[in-house]
Order: sequence, then structure tokens, then C-alpha cells
Amino acid sequence: MANYENIKKCLDESGEVMIRLDNNESIELHKHNVKFDDASQEIIIDAGTETYWIGADKVSYYWIHKEGFSKE
Repeated sequence: MANYENIKKCLDESGEVMIRLDNNESIELHKHNVKFDDASQEIIIDAGTETYWIGADKVSYYWIHKEGFSKE
């Protein structure tokens, strides 16, 4: 699945990635608390008191924060 590999690479390069799920929920991923399960193509987030497993097929789109970026 292209989303899975792209999100994995983007997080590795940027350290932080925002994702929006197909239910319109947004989640911020950080390199230090996210793992990827290549077999199931799930994104595993350790949120301290809870763990989330998100199927990459549920991600509608993703983006990174860029310092100084403006929409002019």
C-alpha cells in the first residue's frame, strides 16, 4: 500500500507527520512513539496510557508542519 510506505518514509525524514483518517479524525505522529507493522501495514502509536493501531488504508491524507510556510 502506497500510503503506508509514504507515511513511514515521511515520518523517518521529518520526525513528525499529521494524518487525517477517513472518519475525519486528525492524529499527530512522532518518530519517538510510532512503530510500523510491515506485515499488517498498521501504524502503531504508543500514547502513554493507550496504544492505537491504525490501518494505513484508513488514512485519507497526511502532511507535515513547515516553519515559515504561508498560503499566499
